Amino acid sequence: MEIFIDTAEISQIKKYWNMGVIDGVTTNPTLIAKSGRDFKQVVAEIADIVKGPISVEAISTQASDLIAEAKELVKFGEYIVVKIPMTAEGLKAVKELNKLGIKTNVTLVFSASQALLAAKAGATYVSIFVGRLDDRGHEGMEVVYEIGEIFKNYRLPSKLIVASIRHPRHVIEAATAGADVATIPPDTLDKMLAHPLTDEGLRVFASDWEKVKKT
Repeated sequence: MEIFIDTAEISQIKKYWNMGVIDGVTTNPTLIAKSGRDFKQVVAEIADIVKGPISVEAISTQASDLIAEAKELVKFGEYIVVKIPMTAEGLKAVKELNKLGIKTNVTLVFSASQALLAAKAGATYVSIFVGRLDDRGHEGMEVVYEIGEIFKNYRLPSKLIVASIRHPRHVIEAATAGADVATIPPDTLDKMLAHPLTDEGLRVFASDWEKVKKT
């Protein structure tokens, strides 16, 4: 399973890219707005760091406008993937962008039926928002299993992204379900990195080493 970091914070992207544990980045208008920086500058900096898929969102509502936006966004580099909303107009755009060789990530997907339509339209990636489903009392990972089975049954080439991840357990469940990608916020990556028993073990090793050096 590939891991994308879900942020627009350059310092976090550098941290985890240099660590060698992320394969790409996903962003959205909310994340870029939180950074308080210019959109174009942020995307350009991410593209300079990460040599893997970088999802950047198109915000138009009509297919023709989404296509025009996508053509501009891919000028940031070869790794750009254009996020397109799960709407009728969005899928029309995906179909045309697929013909143009522009990679797409259909976002705000909440059901297997939506995922199937996105894949049929030619989406490169389909993002299922498990955390938001859980927030509404649904079992988000059940939808991931359904989508994974459908894509496998019919050898659909779209890659399944598990998005809206709330905690490390979501990541493990996504990997167990065979998801192609999990896109993970930095705070969850931080939690995955740490464990109190690791810290305790390091303290014990350091203490024992001090005893060795004194003898």
